[in-house]
Amino acid sequence: MTYIHELTDWPNLRWSDAQLAQPLAAVRHRQGRLIGHMEALGFPLREEAVLYALTEDVLKSSEIEGEVLDREQVRSSIARRLGMDIGGLVEADRDVEGVVEMMLDATQNYARPLTAERLFGWHAALFPMGRSGMSRITVGAWRTAESGPMQVVSGPMGRERVHYEAPASERLAAEMARFLDWFETAAPDPVLKAGIAHLWFVTIHPFDDGNGRIARAIADLALARAEGTAQRFYSMSAQIRTERKTYYDKLESTQKGDLDITPWLLWFIGCLDRAFDGAETILASVMRKARFWESVAGQSLNERQRKVLNRLLDGFEGKLTNAKWAAITKASSDTALRDINDLVQRGILVKDPAGGRSTSYSLAVQ
Repeated sequence: MTYIHELTDWPNLRWSDAQLAQPLAAVRHRQGRLIGHMEALGFPLREEAVLYALTEDVLKSSEIEGEVLDREQVRSSIARRLGMDIGGLVEADRDVEGVVEMMLDATQNYARPLTAERLFGWHAALFPMGRSGMSRITVGAWRTAESGPMQVVSGPMGRERVHYEAPASERLAAEMARFLDWFETAAPDPVLKAGIAHLWFVTIHPFDDGNGRIARAIADLALARAEGTAQRFYSMSAQIRTERKTYYDKLESTQKGDLDITPWLLWFIGCLDRAFDGAETILASVMRKARFWESVAGQSLNERQRKVLNRLLDGFEGKLTNAKWAAITKASSDTALRDINDLVQRGILVKDPAGGRSTSYSLAVQ
């Protein structure tokens, strides 16, 4: 099997401007309209939308790699780093802090040059203990020959299927120097640049682990440059997570093809367009939350009640029970029940149909 990085003309990637012109123009127009619409929102709503989008980006980029992070930890870590006053912050684990640190550096500091040292910092943040699972890996540096060939495989042991094999480690310094120089000096359309950079980086696969997450962070950085704003109102990673199988299929077919990456770029542009649909979901959630708090304005609520109500509004997983309320607020079961009954009497919460030991509660205002 020959991979694109083994071709004589690598990395002279090419594409058809004629095939890309119409979908690219359409997505760039929609991109501009979305940014304009979101920036016209009042500051509190815009800030909430940014927090929602960034939280989704961190969660879904990790989910693509099979890692599930705690939503409240991610949200709290982002809010704390951006100086947002959301109340009810929770402590975040080191692995959560690392992913958040990388993503925020990519999107909030998008104008800073992308360098090897910056990428090493991202990688070290992703793997603060120097391990991927149980295995010790090279952290904050390109992978070495000691770890053997870098392969993307699937299937049970003994019957593995090799989907891709990356360039040998001795090529990495030159390959990454060329990529980083291109990233800072080449001038294709910024959206195309995001798609090209994503593919190019993940094809080099310069690290022992974390290449997919870093590739998506690089794409987010390029998209932030395209938009000229650090404010994120949509999540490309969330859409890629939805299309995960197609994403991997497109990568594999492109890496096993020739240097014409038009099909990859067409998919990337389409995925970005579909990610903009997610911005409408984000806006709807933010507006729903704002309407809710307007509806209870003037009512005296304690901090425990505000904390749990915000959790419900942000997409509470599972059913809200007395036990969960007590765990979230670190209160006794009796205190939790008093808080809940108070909200039920006010018509803010309603008891779900199932009763008894499975009693749960939902927001009355949807």
